[in-house]
Amino acid sequence: MFGNTSMVGFGGSGALSHAYIHYPPLKCRYDGSRGLFYDDGNKLLISPTSDQVVSWKVSPFTSDVAPITDTISEGPILSVHYSLDLKLIAVQRSNHEIQFWVRETGETFTQKSKSDSDSILGFFWTDCAVCDIVFVKTSGLDLYAYVPELKSLELVETKKMNVSWYIYTHESRLVLLASGMQCKSFTGYQLSSAGVIRLPRFEMAMTKVDANSKPVLATEDVHIVTVYGRIYCLQVDRVAMLLHSYRFYRDAVIQQGSLPIYSSKIAVSVVDNVLLVHQVDAKVILLYDIFADSRTPVSAPLPLLIRGLPSRTNAQSSETTLTSNTMANLYGDDWIFLVPDLICDVGNGFLWKVHLDLEAISASNSEVPSVLEFLQRRKLEPKKAKHLCLELARSVIIERRPLPMVFRAIDVLLKSFAYSLKTGSYLKGGKMEKTTISGVPENSESGKFVKNESESGVESRTVHDSGFSTSDSEDNNPSIKKAKAKFLNTNSSGVNTEEASGIGDHSVNENQSLNANVSEQESQVTSAAIPPDELYSFVLASVEEEMIADASYLFAIIVEFIRSASLEKIKLQPNIYVLAVRLLARNERYAELGLFIMNKIIEPSKEVALQLLETSRQSIQTRKLGLDMMRQLMLHHDYIVLLVQDGCYLEALRFARKHKVSTVRPSLFLEAAYASNDPQHLAAVLRFFRDFKPGFATTSEHSTYIRALADMSPSITS
Repeated sequence: MFGNTSMVGFGGSGALSHAYIHYPPLKCRYDGSRGLFYDDGNKLLISPTSDQVVSWKVSPFTSDVAPITDTISEGPILSVHYSLDLKLIAVQRSNHEIQFWVRETGETFTQKSKSDSDSILGFFWTDCAVCDIVFVKTSGLDLYAYVPELKSLELVETKKMNVSWYIYTHESRLVLLASGMQCKSFTGYQLSSAGVIRLPRFEMAMTKVDANSKPVLATEDVHIVTVYGRIYCLQVDRVAMLLHSYRFYRDAVIQQGSLPIYSSKIAVSVVDNVLLVHQVDAKVILLYDIFADSRTPVSAPLPLLIRGLPSRTNAQSSETTLTSNTMANLYGDDWIFLVPDLICDVGNGFLWKVHLDLEAISASNSEVPSVLEFLQRRKLEPKKAKHLCLELARSVIIERRPLPMVFRAIDVLLKSFAYSLKTGSYLKGGKMEKTTISGVPENSESGKFVKNESESGVESRTVHDSGFSTSDSEDNNPSIKKAKAKFLNTNSSGVNTEEASGIGDHSVNENQSLNANVSEQESQVTSAAIPPDELYSFVLASVEEEMIADASYLFAIIVEFIRSASLEKIKLQPNIYVLAVRLLARNERYAELGLFIMNKIIEPSKEVALQLLETSRQSIQTRKLGLDMMRQLMLHHDYIVLLVQDGCYLEALRFARKHKVSTVRPSLFLEAAYASNDPQHLAAVLRFFRDFKPGFATTSEHSTYIRALADMSPSITS
């Protein structure tokens, strides 16, 4: 049950923040309530009274959700949990007894400890293959299966050990059992869909004040978090003022490092795979992106603030009181932090959800490539993350930041897109949408996380250790393959995910990692990945006019863009090469342009050829490059039209005869020959079409130009 304590003052909701809670909260105060409980298996906030269980569904989180009420018999209540199928309610009545209600019929039964010396510390429902509910006792674990026919529990297995206290999260399906005089020795079990996995016993690090001191580890100092599908345990070391991190594998528990803390009381949240370490005494939050393997916070420490508060003039008296109480109680002792991103204000009866302010985070960090990597990993707000990435990429060019920084930024975005194609995360939402720089349209790629664990709940690390799915079922999905072909060269060997900066994990461990058993409902992925054509349209092309005086700078960026795309085996649209031609021509760098064309750095296409021809007024050689590209691409019709426009219609006729091009209209050649005012040329064109185009002699065109020829030179007969 959540505790009761005094309020702590805090002011200034108008300041900056990187994380916030949004008004209004879910109001969960209920008359006659005996406390508040959180059922993380069903995402229910529960407020029991003497004879009722009142619950609110908190996922998806809405402030106006209606409560659900179930009737129970009177008695003491230590904890309450619904079964995962919501058919049963279990209420712990004492340290030795748990009572069950069948919701449909109202029938009840009781399960008691066999020994008075054996206390029940708590219990939780599970979707494990071998049991339905687990009792955590001072003597170990009792695993039970529910038998509906008998309306009773059947003991499946007992795991004996001394237990001082425990923590469990349904998100991870992991229970940690503390034992020993200092409660620093731990045994863990993951109750996955494939069975019960026992982790190796391990001890947590605790710094002593002196040689004789033996600090005791408390329940509130240990937290299980799931980040990028990986399970971590975070442990507060109050003496050393460090937050130790442990990562779980099937056959090992490995300490990953430590983060500095600045408060004796620490709380943690996880929002969109970002770890929020609440420094409760200091009343600020430090944000860490564990994926980056850095002890450096994502941004500077700032307080948690409330957004969306009504103005004082428009607020009713009740809202004013609510606001005042909440502001006074920010980080108060009444606050309980719930896995992964909820905060319950027990004193006021409010439930808040924690959000990240991506815009504030990106604005507070000048290291643009790192910010882009961070934004590309965000899944809850892909539209905003994508928009911010486009804005950042555009701004570093407009501000003429050093080229190495711009190159790294481009590299991050292209590698991220290639990775999203590899995993299918970019494609799972359906259509590939067009975006705008001012506001990216709604992305239909809905969902939360990738289901990346195997049936046993153990991560496969054969490709990389990123927490993203790379299953065969995705790579072999026909719709994903077809969409990937739009961007990837078909003759490529695929994307090198190991090299993806900020996307793949470089430190592949030989152990297999233990992962959260994410539900099927949450297996869809959202993606902030940006396809190259959008990078071109909303970044490179949009800055062209502003970079007229510095075309060389923009061209260098485009060359890096092409190079990075080539490394990632991403096929670019012709527009990027057209822009490259235009920039080189603007600076009259025709020799370099020729080298780029001959070395296939600028890929040949009809659009590129037309751009070469358009910019060839100052360079005959450039026009030749354009014509040669047309011929190389076998664009015979367009090549013939261009020859005619150049007045080379006789050469065009020979080319059409040689390559059997029948799509060009005779009038095109006849008009050009007539305009030359050379009767011999017009006669030659008429003769050509009479000889090689059946029925031409009977057409109106033939009659018209025969008369024109006669008018030009009566002495010439055809």
